[in-house]
Amino acid sequence: MHPSDIENMETQEKRKDMLYSHVSVDCVLLGISEDQLSVLLVERSDVDGNKIGFKLPGSLIYDTETLDEAAYRVLNETTGLKRISLKQFRCFGSPSRTKNKDDLQWLENALKLNKVSRIVTVAYLALCKNTRKFNPSYKYDEAQWFKVDQIPHLPFDHKEIIEAAVQEMRAWMEKEPAIVFDYLPSKFTAFQLRRTYEIIYNKEMDVRNFHKKMNSLEYVVPTDDIQDGVAHRAARYYRFDKVKYNKQRSKFNKN
Repeated sequence: MHPSDIENMETQEKRKDMLYSHVSVDCVLLGISEDQLSVLLVERSDVDGNKIGFKLPGSLIYDTETLDEAAYRVLNETTGLKRISLKQFRCFGSPSRTKNKDDLQWLENALKLNKVSRIVTVAYLALCKNTRKFNPSYKYDEAQWFKVDQIPHLPFDHKEIIEAAVQEMRAWMEKEPAIVFDYLPSKFTAFQLRRTYEIIYNKEMDVRNFHKKMNSLEYVVPTDDIQDGVAHRAARYYRFDKVKYNKQRSKFNKN
């Protein structure tokens, strides 16, 4: 175990009595895996250490931290990553989200709390390349990608939170189309860009119309590089120009 993990364990133990048992944060990390939109889930264990399924990365908040601080703490504990933007997108506070006695019992055992009743959770959304290497803390044995249309049974209302996060991501892309490039390599083909849109929106797009629209975007810049070692006709690589994107968005916002 890494020394920093030991330090984190000691810190968490000291802060147990500071957990606020009515408010939590849950983080939805959406990526693309095996040509499908996917979500990152963490494995749960019972008091005996037996694996009992998966859940969204999340935590009750501490009295001394803000919601954003709690969300970034959860993100770092889950992935070891710090440079990922988190977007707070919705609160989930239905009384029925904690109606399952097994879910509550697991939570009380996991956090060593005497009584947990109603919990309001604040959901955060993050977009992440599946190729990024994770270094989770001692808290989680395993983090695994699941296709959003093949999610296993989840506790509380985590499935509902994921469904809402997918809709939020699509609405977010309408306002900030640059976020699609979070899923692409630094150089990409027109097919890769189109396929990413198709995966996110879960629908096929007309190739000709898509190319026409792509060529109208100043910030999608063709390079001199061409694919090599492919059986089909070699495609040109493009790159995302953030400076041109910001200028174009600035012009749009002034109009």
